[in-house]
Amino acid sequence: MEIEKIRGIIVPIITPVDEQENIDEKSLRKQVDFVIDNGVHGILAYGSNGEFYMFDDEELEQGLKIILDETKGRVPVYMGIGAIRTRNAIRLAKIAEKNHVFGISVLSPMFLTPTEEELFEHFKSVAESVPELPVLLYNNPGRVGYGLSVKLVERLARNVKNIVGLKDTSGDYSLMSEFIRTTRDIEFRVFSGKDTLVYGGLCTGSVGGVCTAANIYPELVSSIYNFFQAGDYKASLEAQFRLNPVRISMDAASFPVAAKEMANIRGLKVGKPIKPNLTSPEKVLQQMKSEMKKAGVDKLDDLIY
Repeated sequence: MEIEKIRGIIVPIITPVDEQENIDEKSLRKQVDFVIDNGVHGILAYGSNGEFYMFDDEELEQGLKIILDETKGRVPVYMGIGAIRTRNAIRLAKIAEKNHVFGISVLSPMFLTPTEEELFEHFKSVAESVPELPVLLYNNPGRVGYGLSVKLVERLARNVKNIVGLKDTSGDYSLMSEFIRTTRDIEFRVFSGKDTLVYGGLCTGSVGGVCTAANIYPELVSSIYNFFQAGDYKASLEAQFRLNPVRISMDAASFPVAAKEMANIRGLKVGKPIKPNLTSPEKVLQQMKSEMKKAGVDKLDDLIY
């Protein structure tokens, strides 16, 4: 396993669809090139903003094949696994393995209220079904209704060989720092899952961020990481502060509508959200446009697209 490649800004890539809500191959290929050409260090197929919950297995594999083919090994590609049933999650992990992804990200089962032992067995079973693939845990309490504890994450990190990292979308800085502190003596890599906490995470020892905003302004989000790695902490912090108001303005739209709408505002052609999600009211769109303009990320000037 090439653990050293697990770093930087990973984008949970948007899945463009056409008017019939089928995956739009041409737009998806263009989105892949856009984020890579403008600085991201990895792609996550079917993260939360990739609308994984809207597609069946055949569609998931179709989109994954397109992403892998267009990426051509330029950056690592991960596949998000969001199934509730362990057997179904294993089936999806096997699809990812068959298609030669770099790694997988496994979300806590939604809707349930599992015990820590049940969660341990779930993550362990999925990871051990694809022993050669790096596995990232995905802590997203806002979407699944509960969070992963520090104790559970440390236990998984120390007892399951290929569980090598975590995306933490809790937004709780203290919790993220505890995930880092308790695993700092082993090969375990923590990512901030909140776009607004990339800089703070790096200061504490994270290896980067899994950032929705990197779909739309990859050059800005990636610069937070790149400036930090170059030792220019002031520039890194300023890039984070430039990003934050734009990212926060997305919260006025329903999930996951904002990502596609803001991408379309910038001129990226990613299609509409999948129903039952609908386009946001004009007031919300204008608010996002205003913050994008203030941050200078409302156009595609000087970017490769």
